[in-house]
Amino acid sequence: MPLLYELALSSTLFFLTALAFYFLLQLRSARIARRLVQVTQGQPVKRPSAAKATGRRLMQRIGHLRLRLGIASNEKLARRFACAGMRKPDAIEIYLTARILAPIAGIIGATFLRTHTLLAMVILAAVGYLGPDLWLERKIKGRRHRIHRSMPDAIDLLVICVDAGLGLDQAMMRVGQELTVSHPDIHQEFLQINREQRAGRPRLDAWQGMAERTQLPDVQNFVSMLTQTERFGTPIARALNTFSDGMRLTRKQIAEEKAAKTSVKLLFPLVLFIFPCIFIVLLGPAGISVVNTFRHIHH
Repeated sequence: MPLLYELALSSTLFFLTALAFYFLLQLRSARIARRLVQVTQGQPVKRPSAAKATGRRLMQRIGHLRLRLGIASNEKLARRFACAGMRKPDAIEIYLTARILAPIAGIIGATFLRTHTLLAMVILAAVGYLGPDLWLERKIKGRRHRIHRSMPDAIDLLVICVDAGLGLDQAMMRVGQELTVSHPDIHQEFLQINREQRAGRPRLDAWQGMAERTQLPDVQNFVSMLTQTERFGTPIARALNTFSDGMRLTRKQIAEEKAAKTSVKLLFPLVLFIFPCIFIVLLGPAGISVVNTFRHIHH
């Protein structure tokens, strides 16, 4: 085991030294090229903060290394980040960088263990590689849950706005503004729909994009209702009222179903934990009295 420990530690130090030299060479060449462009084009030299500049340079170097290793962003990953509500390109870069650096950090940390070094390397590298993916999946589920909870309020406000005489697009913008603080996720979705429509995307495609980003049955039903209303010319106020009543009925049925399941779910804690305590409290004193009585009779 000491031989394996020394081999792992020396390999780690060699890898870190080679990686540092690579970053320094790339950094110097990139700095020279950027300075030449600024001088030739007459651009003013902007000096960002040290932390931002260091982080940007590190992201660039990791990005070049990623591309050489064949790890690049794709449409599926961008869709997952859109489902999580993170649409900035920096988020994807940070995610991919974390999937590279986290296993390396795990391997480096495992080299300081004197026992089970190889096993710790494998475990920590796997955890570091899968950790960002689990974090992203948790963000997606949390956002879906928040949008699911905010849909009844959004539909009720849409009904009020449409009944007041606003068009559907203006009503969605108004509802998005009203829900900025209480439900920021549905506010972002309505704002995204408005931006896409201003950019020239058809209304039906913008609604369908919201359904694809959220991947919730309530949102998909809502988008289907809006699509049918748009195609067949059904009054939007009546369709929204019908959809709102159906959503309330569905929520009521789900609540009744959960309430009916509680009696079955409470059976196991009652039998395993509560009933034994009740038997001990009720029958314990009686058992002690019976034992004392038999002792007196015996004496």
